[in-house]
Amino acid sequence: MHELPAITQGWLSSDEFRHVVSHTPLVSMDFVVTNPQGEWLLGERLNRPAQGSWFVPGGRILKGETLDATALRLTQDELGQSVPLSSMRSFGVYQHFYTDSMLDPEVTTHYVVLAYHLSLDIDLATLPRVQHGGYQWWSPGAIAQDKRVHANTRAYLPAVTL
Repeated sequence: MHELPAITQGWLSSDEFRHVVSHTPLVSMDFVVTNPQGEWLLGERLNRPAQGSWFVPGGRILKGETLDATALRLTQDELGQSVPLSSMRSFGVYQHFYTDSMLDPEVTTHYVVLAYHLSLDIDLATLPRVQHGGYQWWSPGAIAQDKRVHANTRAYLPAVTL
């Protein structure tokens, strides 16, 4: 197993982070990004959990990191531009359960997710390819019907109205 960058793990070794994931929930933020046409930005996940699924951008909150700082870091990492939390609308707290984890296919993952909506008109060609191998704009109807879109992303549909 290779060692992940310290920032990815919140400054823990791979073994320490594996222990945390196997014993406690992680807290994260997800971002439903919509364009002026009402389409959602989804990326095809490169890593576990949810590898290969289409998913909204987001990521873990690191220990000692404020929600404002998390939003700025994650939007920079995932969208290529820092977006302040004050320009987003919170639409709930969700739970995500996975049968695997980023470090171990045998360790389950439990996330408590703070979900936010923001509107941006982004050129897909400019998006970072770290967590997602490709990006597409999806209509809410296509999200509801396409099983390649992860169920945890589809769960946001009733809450995000334009």
